[in-house]
Amino acid sequence: MIVRTVAELRAQVAAWKADGAVVGLVPTMGALHDGHLSLVERARAECGRVIVSIFVNPKQFNNPEDLAKYPRDEARDLALLEGVDAVFLPSVEEMYPAGFASTVHVERLGDRLEGTHRPGHFDGMATVVTKLFTMSQADVAFFGEKDWQQLQIVRRFVTDLNLPIRIEGCPTLREADGLAMSSRNRRLGAQARAAAVAMHDALQGAARAVRRGEGADMALRVGVEALHVAGFATVDYLELCDAETLEPVGTLSRPARLLVAASIDGVRLIDNIAV
Repeated sequence: MIVRTVAELRAQVAAWKADGAVVGLVPTMGALHDGHLSLVERARAECGRVIVSIFVNPKQFNNPEDLAKYPRDEARDLALLEGVDAVFLPSVEEMYPAGFASTVHVERLGDRLEGTHRPGHFDGMATVVTKLFTMSQADVAFFGEKDWQQLQIVRRFVTDLNLPIRIEGCPTLREADGLAMSSRNRRLGAQARAAAVAMHDALQGAARAVRRGEGADMALRVGVEALHVAGFATVDYLELCDAETLEPVGTLSRPARLLVAASIDGVRLIDNIAV
């Protein structure tokens, strides 16, 4: 079932809930890959009804060129989602009607890492995800751990705003060589695609060094250098952070996460692993 308006979506969800169904939501921006489909399968396993939303959200792109280049293929996405209970495909006008003037902003968690390098990105993300939650009235929402910072921000505003929805994080799916699956990968040329595996290798190398008790600063410097040698033109960050607060840490006294963002062949990639 394809749904394009909020009114249609709410009417359908109300009917499902009247029958006692638990409703799951998988928010996406389309250009679907196996990582997205793994979220759908998790939702199907845990929920009686599943909604997948596809909306390329202009408010979370700080670079207009990046928005213009974002891959869009509605027909392909719908074919991959055959059998899903509902695919929500709203227009920009449906999501942001004339006069729209509200923003959801999460302090601290959204102010560093991606927040530093993509001003306004997380405000746009938090705003549209809040709208999707209230539009769909879903009971559970599923997010990939590849966007770890995004996942922590969503958990934070759901708690802060008392939204009646459970957030489930799902493991990052990777290609055979370790590169995290991403819609952006299809923009890489053959040579850059082969070199991009250095991102996962750098994370793994830094994690091993930190676990051995080596200083985090040195491990991160070695990782950044490895990325440059592999062909990444810029490295926005490679940091060891507290897994929940995302504050920088130098030791492993609490669960931590290594997070990285770097650009190769004009394509900006992100990744993270637990430490």
